[in-house]
Amino acid sequence: MKKQILLFSVAVIGTIVSGCAQPAAKTEKQIGSCEDCDLMFAGMPAKLSWSATIAGPAEPGERLIISGTIYRKDGKTPAPGVILYVYHTDNKGNYSPGPDQQYAKRHGHLRGWMQTDAQGRYEFKTVRPASYPNSKNPQHVHPIIDEPGKGYYWIDEYLFKDDPLLTSKEKSNQPGHGGLGIISLKKNAEGAWIGKRDIVLGENIPGY
Repeated sequence: MKKQILLFSVAVIGTIVSGCAQPAAKTEKQIGSCEDCDLMFAGMPAKLSWSATIAGPAEPGERLIISGTIYRKDGKTPAPGVILYVYHTDNKGNYSPGPDQQYAKRHGHLRGWMQTDAQGRYEFKTVRPASYPNSKNPQHVHPIIDEPGKGYYWIDEYLFKDDPLLTSKEKSNQPGHGGLGIISLKKNAEGAWIGKRDIVLGENIPGY
């Protein structure tokens, strides 16, 4: 009896200490090749909004705001309740973990989650990522979709047309997972880069 009480106490204390920082339970299967995709569930908040602020005002770098609509497989019907997870390098090109970051340190501290609203909308506010140090790899944002009742999978990275490292060969080699991820950016009145990308669930996803 004492042992049962002790185990119960430890479980309760662990829940209180960890709170919402505990990794979310995976309810979907992985679709296709998706390296480290399960890290999207590590530290996922219990409640998600269609809009996420990934980088606060103290984060170095140029402001970047990307929005769009996620559609069902038909490419026309908005898809509500879809989780989009994104992560990217900082303004020096590193996946730098935050000082208090507990989970998914390989993805760095610039990571966030959105869940599409009734209109299928999503938006994230962050800073523009830099290319990896001493590399010719284009600037990019990694996205992972978690589609209810289906599974989670990679889609094409967000790439930027004005990036000098984005070559013609790189542009032509995009597989179009979820639709092409190459987007145009322009600055708004506040000096933030603004971009738009719509996503189609399952489009060109192997094993979907």
